[in-house]
Amino acid sequence: MNDLLQNPVFNALSTGDKRLSFGTDNIKYFDAEVSPYAGFPEEYQNGFADLYAMFPEGRRILFARPTPIDIPKGWQVQHEIKGLQFVYEGNNVIDGDFSSIVPLTTAHVDEMIELVRLTKPGPFDKRTIEFGSYHGIFVNGQLAAMTGQRLHVANYTELSAVCTHPDHLGKGYASALMQHQMQIILNNQQIPFLHVRADNERAIAVYERLGFAVSRPMYFYFMKRL
Repeated sequence: MNDLLQNPVFNALSTGDKRLSFGTDNIKYFDAEVSPYAGFPEEYQNGFADLYAMFPEGRRILFARPTPIDIPKGWQVQHEIKGLQFVYEGNNVIDGDFSSIVPLTTAHVDEMIELVRLTKPGPFDKRTIEFGSYHGIFVNGQLAAMTGQRLHVANYTELSAVCTHPDHLGKGYASALMQHQMQIILNNQQIPFLHVRADNERAIAVYERLGFAVSRPMYFYFMKRL
């Protein structure tokens, strides 16, 4: 089943996130306010040409795959990130104090977007919360840290938007939120996975300590239709 994570975006749009999916049998994408992700089968040769025909000038997408790509005709790569994909390989017993963790709702979206702006964990917009299971920790009324879910690939669920306000680093909030989220995922008979920048040594150390292991490299391309 791990092979499904070779192409996590297309497979999520075809399985666990089908309710949020637009496109065709070969081309799938989210509404831009949910996520810029778009994908197509690895063997499909006309993917970027089809996306070009579907989208208006200036539309931005995020494309992910385990190997580098050549810049496709009609698209401008604005940013490229070399990342790593991690899959949870630990045991299913998670014991922590989650009493300070609260569910986040659409009423918190502006605060969530501001926290993402400060910490830059990845794309986050007004409807990203629709992926589900967002939780946070508040300190004196301020959202200090949060995490949630993103891609749902068959029996794999991605942890996402793991971020802590700069004023609250080093307090263990991210670790607690991750363990809480892992417990939710495991209780739903799913396997946690996540993506991280390859040079984010601090985050990688946390993930490895929590029982995650590298599955494969993953390249992320932020692209704009010309």
